[in-house]
Amino acid sequence: MRIVLSEAEQTPLEDVLVAGFASYNGPFIGPHGYKPLRLMVFRDGEDVPAGGIHGYCYAAWLHVLMFWLPEDLRRDGLGAQLLRRMEEEARARGCVGAYLDTLSFQARPFYEKQGYTLFGTLPDNPPGHSRYFMMKRLDGETHVPA
Repeated sequence: MRIVLSEAEQTPLEDVLVAGFASYNGPFIGPHGYKPLRLMVFRDGEDVPAGGIHGYCYAAWLHVLMFWLPEDLRRDGLGAQLLRRMEEEARARGCVGAYLDTLSFQARPFYEKQGYTLFGTLPDNPPGHSRYFMMKRLDGETHVPA
């Protein structure tokens, strides 16, 4: 099993959007520091990722967009290891926290075990389920300003 950090290039659309946000948001928050962050998991001898985690650092926060491992790679600590590595890389990039969302039938208990706390719920998204928004401070702070 290999875990590979990928800093793939942004798409042309991402270039335009990031530049626009930087121009508008810069006077309010300073340098934005948008940078994609991906960790890919490869099975031994394979060149196609088996799973991984994808997000980006922006405005001193890591936003975890997608995280998936096949069933046979779950429940042995690999998921926790990947998330921890993602958080470590985010800290190295100056992030003070991480946030993500998960659906009611997905991984809320897993994220809670990793220290994430609920800060919002969107009911009936998708219909019949809920979307949970979760966060974790990476800088040791416990107080979160409103």
